[in-house]
Amino acid sequence: MSDTLLINARWVVPVEPAAVALEHHAVAVRGGLIEAVLPMAEAAQRYPGCARVDLPGHALIPGLVNAHTHAAMALLRGIADDLPLMRWLMEHVWPAEAKHVSPQFVKDGTLLACAEMLRGGVTCMNDMYFFPESAIESVLEAGMRAAVGLIVVEFPSAYAADPDQYLAKGLALRDQWREQPQLSFCLAPHAPYTVSDASFRKVAQLAAELDLPVHVHVHETLEEIERSVADHGVRPLARFERLGLLGPNLISVHSVHLEPGEIALLARHGCSVVHCPSSNLKLASGLAPVPALLAAGVNVALGTDGAASNNRLDLFQEMRTAALLAKAVARDAAAMPAHAALRAATLGGAAALGLEARIGSIVPGKAADLAAVCFDRLELQPAYDVVSHLVYACGREDISDVWVAGERVVRDRACTRLGLSDLQGRAQLWQTKILN
Repeated sequence: MSDTLLINARWVVPVEPAAVALEHHAVAVRGGLIEAVLPMAEAAQRYPGCARVDLPGHALIPGLVNAHTHAAMALLRGIADDLPLMRWLMEHVWPAEAKHVSPQFVKDGTLLACAEMLRGGVTCMNDMYFFPESAIESVLEAGMRAAVGLIVVEFPSAYAADPDQYLAKGLALRDQWREQPQLSFCLAPHAPYTVSDASFRKVAQLAAELDLPVHVHVHETLEEIERSVADHGVRPLARFERLGLLGPNLISVHSVHLEPGEIALLARHGCSVVHCPSSNLKLASGLAPVPALLAAGVNVALGTDGAASNNRLDLFQEMRTAALLAKAVARDAAAMPAHAALRAATLGGAAALGLEARIGSIVPGKAADLAAVCFDRLELQPAYDVVSHLVYACGREDISDVWVAGERVVRDRACTRLGLSDLQGRAQLWQTKILN
């Protein structure tokens, strides 16, 4: 068993089953997969002489899944703050992107984002941005996992001239990389206000033919909904229904402004919702009805959105904020308990991406995507309920080690594949270029 790695932890929090913390357990990893989860004493007998990592004061959790982000926008962090969504987009973000976005911008920005996410325990991201081939280079260099968005918008960019070219480039990229085990793909039409009916119909057809998720912003703001009613006669989700987009493959991002019938519609079609609480708060978009979505049986995942509208790629912050907001929205302290928030940040994201058989929980046969959370800080004492602590008390600064497919990509809080000083230098060069 010399090729087996044994990770011993004070607690193993598998997510499946829910709200369980296994004390003094070990996870055996072989060939990039979880081979067994068992008590430490039993593991020592079953796997004698194998490589071992001891985490005596840690909780070992599944790698977190950031189910919605625009990774390269790490280079636009803080470029325009304290503005509502459409002003933020139209007056600041879109002009900056038109001027600066290039393959090198995406490569450097995605590398910066990968380092931030890995150091915060995020092992998989669902990305939506231009030049996805450059994002892939950075993801693989960092050793991360990604669902790569094949973006579709109506307007031209430095990446593509029209919707057909966006789709053609994206599908060619998928064909090139579809056998890479750390990559999966989503069709990523941007939003109801940037994509036509004709393009949405093509996306729906391709999603059905290729069994790909459809990753799209929807019902993010009241302005978006009012515009849809004015332009199409119906709210965005009703438009999606008549275009054939609703189904288990739909990843409905934000979904802040939902009527009861729309929640029932999402549940009936098996859609997933990605809740981005910090971005929604910062852009004053509103408070998503997460308790009602959970009660209806909708799969809820968590996302950060891009660093330009958050301004952090921090799933620990999103877990805590989501759980607290749910209680306030429902006026129920039991709404979205800690284990539900942790599930949304792990298995919920995996399920939204169609990856729940491969990642999202610590179960034999799944990929060894793992994060170790150190409980040694004074601020984390005492720890009566480990899952509660993970959501309400711990932060990304408590991540010590991270594995993706069994490879240790963060060791003692340092990325093993990426030089942080080099990343800081690249970020500073881009800051100078953008400011000038």
